[in-house]
Amino acid sequence: MGSGGGRSDEPSGDRTGTENVRSDRSTEEAANGEDGSGEAGNHDVDSGVGAEPDPRVSSDPDRSPERRSLESESADPIDGFEWSRNETRESIENENSGATGAIRRFLSADRGPAMWIREMATSVLIVLLVGLLLFGVSGVWPPMVAVESGSMDPNMVKGDLIVVTDPGRFAPEAATNDRGIVSYERGEDAGYRSFGTYGSVVVFSHPGRIGSPIIHRARFHVEGGENWVDRADERYLGSQDCSDITHCPAPHSGYITKGDANSRYDQVNGVAPPVRSEWITGVARVRIPYLGWLRLIATGEATTEEFFDTVIRGQGTVASVPDPGGFEDFDPIDGIDPVTVTVGGATAITYGRVRGT
Repeated sequence: MGSGGGRSDEPSGDRTGTENVRSDRSTEEAANGEDGSGEAGNHDVDSGVGAEPDPRVSSDPDRSPERRSLESESADPIDGFEWSRNETRESIENENSGATGAIRRFLSADRGPAMWIREMATSVLIVLLVGLLLFGVSGVWPPMVAVESGSMDPNMVKGDLIVVTDPGRFAPEAATNDRGIVSYERGEDAGYRSFGTYGSVVVFSHPGRIGSPIIHRARFHVEGGENWVDRADERYLGSQDCSDITHCPAPHSGYITKGDANSRYDQVNGVAPPVRSEWITGVARVRIPYLGWLRLIATGEATTEEFFDTVIRGQGTVASVPDPGGFEDFDPIDGIDPVTVTVGGATAITYGRVRGT
């Protein structure tokens, strides 16, 4: 019995010791957790328990990373606008720099010297192109002439611009010669009229003449050695017979000519001998009033005062136009478009002059 009781006590003591050890370990772990020096305390710090929430991280589980990224990029719209505006400014400055930018500014200028230079260059180019086109059509250069005097009044007056062509071009059916010229005498028979009466108006210049070519009407054709006074209109002879006229009998074949406003034939006045066909450089086709003044003023054959007195106030040979109401207050520059000025100035260099003697 004694021995059995002893064995029974021995295992009981072992369990008690084991329990004590476990209890001591639990107590130690609890103590370590309470003072924050153990592993449990470290885990609490690492997990952020009790810390302030980060405003950059949303707690909304429904917001995707892509959405949070977009919100972060657009969080400051003012900064984004400034960046975009600066980028646009830099892009414009880059475009306006260098040769390309200078050309762009020149073409887009709406005021200042650049605009005037551009408009003038454009106008000169247009006029030259028109001149080349007219040259191709007319076959003569210059294709336009300005009338310097009033010997062809009233059918052509000083300051008119006359479009001329090669005599053989656009020749009327009434022309019976290879030059396409219709004399007054022939036109009267055939019913051909130009510039107010019968016959062709021709531009000519004879050898030895100094000055501008002459623009007069061809009256009739004569043969070399002919006493043409017998065929002439007595009103334009000035009571002279053939012996009194230098160019009668005719020294060679050609045209007897006269200005519509003149009282004598050119061959009676000594302006020219009978006009040979080869001396005729053009035939008048179209009359443009007033535009010839540009050429006359540019070459010194007329003054601006003469132009204003003749055209604006109607005191010259040009038909009167209504007074604009106060010539003294009239400013010829005010309100004139630069294109008008430059086109007019450029046109003045593309045509010649003719004198009605």
